[in-house]
Amino acid sequence: MDSVDAAIVRELQKDARLPNKDLAQRVSVAPSTCVVRHRSLRERGVITGYHAEVDLAAVGRPVQAVIAIRVRPHTRAIVGPFMEYALSLPEVLALSHVAGPEDFLVHVAVADTAHLQRLVLDRFTTRREVSEVQTNLLFQHVRKHTIPPTG
Repeated sequence: MDSVDAAIVRELQKDARLPNKDLAQRVSVAPSTCVVRHRSLRERGVITGYHAEVDLAAVGRPVQAVIAIRVRPHTRAIVGPFMEYALSLPEVLALSHVAGPEDFLVHVAVADTAHLQRLVLDRFTTRREVSEVQTNLLFQHVRKHTIPPTG
């Protein structure tokens, strides 16, 4: 990636709906150059998609938590199906397979603490491979929207 690609990525992270002519102006290139560069970034997998940011409280899920889960045995045969299961749950926002005392960190959003309790007790602790669960309630979750490329 050169400085023009980096500038395009930076601007699109700020506003993915930016029209090409405005994007080109912000990164100081011709609109035709900008559209070719943008397409190349998508084709190379640098830009992997676009999405709408949603206010979780506005869609009835104001309570967020990170659930740390340990599975046993920690094998490929268990990890893959567990990840598929967790990602199929509507409450799950993100899932990380991690090194350390826990095997997974599961970011969830729910309606209230009773919903969180049901999720933990009915969806996670009932699974045979789950040996330990620790729930951490999030008071606030702030996400960076612009990640500068390295180099």
